[in-house]
Amino acid sequence: MGTVIELEAESNVFFKKLTLNLRGKLIDLRHPHVMGILNVTPDSFYDGGKYHQSEQRLLSQAEQMLQEGATILDVGGYSSRPGATDITLEEEKLRVVTAIELIAKQLPEANISVDTFRSEVAEEALLAGACMVNDISGGERDSKMFDIVARYQVPYVLMHMRGTPQTMKQLTDYENIIVELLDYFQRKVTQLRKRNVADIIIDLGFGFAKTIDQNYFLLKNLRAFQELGLPVLAGLSRKSMIYKRLRCSPDEALNGTTVLNTVALMNEASILRVHDVKEAKEAIHLVEYMKNE
Repeated sequence: MGTVIELEAESNVFFKKLTLNLRGKLIDLRHPHVMGILNVTPDSFYDGGKYHQSEQRLLSQAEQMLQEGATILDVGGYSSRPGATDITLEEEKLRVVTAIELIAKQLPEANISVDTFRSEVAEEALLAGACMVNDISGGERDSKMFDIVARYQVPYVLMHMRGTPQTMKQLTDYENIIVELLDYFQRKVTQLRKRNVADIIIDLGFGFAKTIDQNYFLLKNLRAFQELGLPVLAGLSRKSMIYKRLRCSPDEALNGTTVLNTVALMNEASILRVHDVKEAKEAIHLVEYMKNE
């Protein structure tokens, strides 16, 4: 797993997407941005239960993330940690739509993403004030998802995962993980382009149907996915690939998260999806300064 794959500069035949349209607000992707994680679930691996039942705590966290520099707030009501409990459509919808309506009303300047693989949840979230869809399944678990994204013309985070959160740990057998993920993204992007979806962000799905070694191999080769000409989102925050290697808990994994976020930025990640906005912004500031020196 130690090899870094080199791509010739001339091989990138796609025009690099440099903006993101969030309901008329153009986000400049020449500089990396932060997506703050707001889980309204009782059982997420790190922040489960923190914002599930308290509107004030949810709003306070959302406001703090915006003040610290988050461009996007990602609201999720379905825990996707390995082995997480499956919940009904109605339960997810209740959690997500309630939270998004609250944030949109109290913090109208917020750009809200909905973290869901269900098209019905996505649609109701968009009607409630979200302006972006983050789908861990890449449309695999709901065939109507691409149509909803196309209908509302919102940015779409296309993630790679095999199986479900309940089964993905057993689905880590790849012949060539880089080639297989590139093929997956190319096929999915073609389907989205046929529906005239303009803004697509790719997410390699660190921790989703990948071993720890595979996660690090993908991170070292993150630059290879620039071949697609699309912005790359890196979701590394406090994940098991960090805390299991460091033999610590998710609570103690902030420093490791910052290190890996820095590696992702050095390999051209455009968006960092994080629990800790301030530290991610500091990493971006220093990496940008170093690149410009």
